[in-house]
Amino acid sequence: MKVSYDKFFKLLIDKKIKKGELCKKACISTNTMARMAKGQNLNVDLLVRICEVLNCTMDDIMELLPDVDK
Repeated sequence: MKVSYDKFFKLLIDKKIKKGELCKKACISTNTMARMAKGQNLNVDLLVRICEVLNCTMDDIMELLPDVDK
């Protein structure tokens, strides 16, 4: 399975929150944002902090996609 954070980036746009602003509020690094952009796995604690700031659930910011390579 592959992780997609496309829903997260759309939610930021919908809520008019800038990436830097979210980093400060959620106490996450810009490296974390870069990992999300690349679809890399994140620690659940980081995802929880993001959800708390955005007042959403993990389903609202990420989805699991099947690997197309298999």
